[in-house]
This record gives sequence, C-alpha cells and structure tokens, in this order.
Amino acid sequence: MMKEKHTILGVHITDRVKEAVAVQRLLTQFGEQIKTRLGLHEVGSATSPNGLLLLEMVGPDAGIQELSDKLNAIDGVEVQSMVFFHLAD
Repeated sequence: MMKEKHTILGVHITDRVKEAVAVQRLLTQFGEQIKTRLGLHEVGSATSPNGLLLLEMVGPDAGIQELSDKLNAIDGVEVQSMVFFHLAD
C-alpha cells in the first residue's frame, strides 16, 4: 500500500500591514499548490499586527519548499511545516 502525505505550512506574520502584499503575491504565485488556506488573527477594537496562516499544500515537494523558502526570506515572516502520512487506498 502507498502512503499519502499531507503537508501543512504555518506562516507567522509579525506585521500584517507591512508584509501583506509580498505574502499575497507568493500565495497567488503558488496558488495551484494551496489546497486549503486558513487565516487567524486577533480581533478587537484595534487591528492586530500579528497573523497566522495555515496552508494545506499539495503537489511536488520542491514547489512546497520553494514557497516556504521565499516566505521565510520576507522580513517578519516565519514558516514552519508539519508533515503527516497515512495509508492510501
């Protein structure tokens, strides 16, 4: 039996206003490899500068690594990944 892989990228953004354009540009560029995108940030009377994106990735590992590397190259952005395997039918 084959194993299927799920890769999740956690993208921590420390200044959403400053980094939003550069991050969004990369998400658009790699959009075909992003299966699910979830954005988390503080809500309240003032806009929180911090944000967290969770990206469920598909496709070649090289593309996932390239996106991760390019996001990490942006000041104020940190990427961590989680990889899960399960048996496929």
